[in-house]
Amino acid sequence: MIETNIFIVGAGISGLSISYHLASAGVKDIMVVDKGYFASGATGRCGAGVRQQWATKQNCLLTKASMEFFEKAHEILGYDDLELKQEGYLIVAVNEAEERQFKKNVALQNEVGIGTLFLSKHEALKIVPHLNPDAFLSATFNQSDGHLNPFKTSEAFYLASLKRGVKFSFYEEVLSITKEHDRFIVETNKQTYRANSVVNAAGGYSYEIGAMLGLELPVYAENHQILATEPVEKFQGPMVVSFAKNIYIQQVPHGAFLMGRSDPLVERGHGVESTPDFTKQISRTVMDLLPKVGELRVVRTWGGSYNMSPDAQPILGESGIERFYVACGFSGHGFMLSPMVGLLMSEVITGKKPSMEVESLSLKRFENKDRIIVEQSVV
Repeated sequence: MIETNIFIVGAGISGLSISYHLASAGVKDIMVVDKGYFASGATGRCGAGVRQQWATKQNCLLTKASMEFFEKAHEILGYDDLELKQEGYLIVAVNEAEERQFKKNVALQNEVGIGTLFLSKHEALKIVPHLNPDAFLSATFNQSDGHLNPFKTSEAFYLASLKRGVKFSFYEEVLSITKEHDRFIVETNKQTYRANSVVNAAGGYSYEIGAMLGLELPVYAENHQILATEPVEKFQGPMVVSFAKNIYIQQVPHGAFLMGRSDPLVERGHGVESTPDFTKQISRTVMDLLPKVGELRVVRTWGGSYNMSPDAQPILGESGIERFYVACGFSGHGFMLSPMVGLLMSEVITGKKPSMEVESLSLKRFENKDRIIVEQSVV
């Protein structure tokens, strides 16, 4: 049996950030296991956009602080280039209800120090001239939003964690977790561990990990698909998003366009397949919103697992089982929240006062429906 202090399930971006921040705080004897290979889960399949434009104050604060970390991450983590591209997010309003809500969103974002602008159609077309002017009414824009390379960002956290003494094991699947007295016994397909604390950062498998201890987390896995085009000369800087049209579209540094959407009819589960219907539906939307992008050839499509929560906001903190912690339910936003998730989780685990209010993101919020605020700014 291997003795360890903190056992982290999941080596995606959340588990990596948590391990890094714990080790940076001086915590010793941290073990991270993952059932797959490096970045094989949601992190390696995500669109890797990073934005601060949200409809809830908590998400605005989390992403603002996370962006400040990302802007200095190459220095903080000692990694040459994470390919941070800050050319903004342009979020289009396609009806009057969205336009009213977006004005409220901008006021909220400005209130917490995020410099989002509300733009007329004419102003938006100056930023992205190939938008179909008949497909939207107005837009919001934040120049400091952008995109990161998810593989390089993951590797940066991983290497920085290794330097601080964190141990990792891949292709190691957790089979059971039990609690004996004040310690956890973790059985995997390779080893048996005895740990003081366990952190559930298992992404799409967070529900299953919680269930091993009799904890029924209000999360589920859902497949979301992405399409990639051929690389072409740059002609779009910002990520273009429409919540009503259910799409995000960005041109990444090597020239390809990535675009994704959710499917309200998709079955819950761990499938990550891609379907012809997805390609057909997203192609129609692209042709409507950005017809120039619609002229490009498709190279490939793929799916990735969102770990969904009831309010599309993360679940962070202790689970109600002493020293069993959860970081799950990111609903597609785990990558962009990862720096603050790592910091806040490390503070909770070590008993420090959190850098920002985190109680509203705890599992306890679901005990009172009046405390639940659904984040609407999602695709």
